[in-house]
Amino acid sequence: MELKVVKVDIPADCNIIIGHSHFIKTVEDLHEIMVGISPQVKFGIAFAESSGPCLIRVTGNDETLQQTATRNAQAIAAGHTFVILLKDAYPINFLNAIKQCQEVCTIHCATANPVEVIVAETEQGRAVLGVVDGSSPKGVEGPDEVQARHEILRRFGYKL
Repeated sequence: MELKVVKVDIPADCNIIIGHSHFIKTVEDLHEIMVGISPQVKFGIAFAESSGPCLIRVTGNDETLQQTATRNAQAIAAGHTFVILLKDAYPINFLNAIKQCQEVCTIHCATANPVEVIVAETEQGRAVLGVVDGSSPKGVEGPDEVQARHEILRRFGYKL
């Protein structure tokens, strides 16, 4: 087995959701979830099937995000992995619906941070072992950082 680190491409002002699923129907179900929750969201989805022709299935409503999601799925190259790139929306608005999708097994990350995917490669193929999402902690928040956290949540409209 060989371990690899795959840096994913997240365009400016975008977020990424990386997960694992089990069926070709996933790509269409994820598309329906995205537009059903937010008709204005711009997104691209790439899903790597892991049997039959083993194609990367692609959908979305933004060609650039579809192409970038496809390149990320090709770089990760692990069967049944999906990559969603989204713009003009936040993952928090989609995660519960994605988790409830009957084909979805795991969400590895949902972030705008730099992401590295840890991949194991065997003779059979590749698997996502986990992700490095952003940077390591640099300390513990104090009163000023607590206040800043509260302010940003209210600015985004998540708290009163």
